[in-house]
Amino acid sequence: MRRDWTDSEMILALALYFKLPYHRLNKSTPEVIELANLIGRTNNSIAIRLVNYAACDPALTSQGKVGMYAGIHKCQPYWDKYANNKEELFWEETQIKSTLTKEPIENLLSIPQKDFTGKEREAIIKQRINQDAFRSIILANYNETCAISGITIPQLLVASHIVPWSKNEKERLNPENGICLSSLYDKAFDTGLIGIRPDDYTVTISKELKNYKKNDFYDNLFAKIENKPIHQPERYSPNKLFLEYHINNIFSKHN
Repeated sequence: MRRDWTDSEMILALALYFKLPYHRLNKSTPEVIELANLIGRTNNSIAIRLVNYAACDPALTSQGKVGMYAGIHKCQPYWDKYANNKEELFWEETQIKSTLTKEPIENLLSIPQKDFTGKEREAIIKQRINQDAFRSIILANYNETCAISGITIPQLLVASHIVPWSKNEKERLNPENGICLSSLYDKAFDTGLIGIRPDDYTVTISKELKNYKKNDFYDNLFAKIENKPIHQPERYSPNKLFLEYHINNIFSKHN
C-alpha cells in the first residue's frame, strides 16, 4: 500500500534539495541514499521528491530547467512556507533528525557537550545549524568550485557572505548572499581587498592590494584575476544589490 508523505519527510526532502547541486538530484547520490534509509523510503522516491521541488524553484525554471511537475501540488505549500525562511527549515530538519536517530542535536552537529541550557544552548545550536546549512547551500550552488580560481578541493572552499553575517540577519541564509571561494580569495573578499562588480560580475582589485604589484605572488594570485568574470553558479547568482553594498561599504575602505 502506498504510504503518504508526512510533514517531517517533506521538510527533510526540501532541506536536502537546497544542499545538493541540480545534477545530483538522483537516486545514486549518497545523501539521497542516506535520507532514504533514515525515513524508510526508496532511493528513487527521494530523488523524485527532490525533482518535484525543483519544479517549484523559480531560479531553475527561469533558466529553462525543468523538474517533475507531477508532484508539485504536494511540494508547493512547503516551498512557499520555507523557501524564504530557511532558518526555520533547517532548525526543524535538525530536530526531526534528532528524533529519528535518537541522537542529541549536539551530537548531530559535533558540538562539544558543555554546561549550557535554555536560550544560550538554543542560540549556539541555531548558529551552528545556520553556518553548516549556508556552507552546504553555497557549495552546492557553485558545484563545489571556487568562483574565482576554479579550485574544487572542498577542504579549501569557504561559503563567503557578500553582506556580512552580522550586518543583515534576514539574508544570512539567502543563497544570493553567498559566493563559493577558496580560502585565500575568501579572506581577500571578506576584508575588501578585492571586490566583484555588480554590473558584470568581474573581479576588481583594491589600490591597497596593488601596492604589492612588485611581488611575484601578486602576478601569480591577483593580477591574473583582475577584470575576469567569476564562474556563474548553477542556480542563484549573487544579488547585485548585495555586491553593491560590498563595493561601497567594504571594498571602498581600501581605495
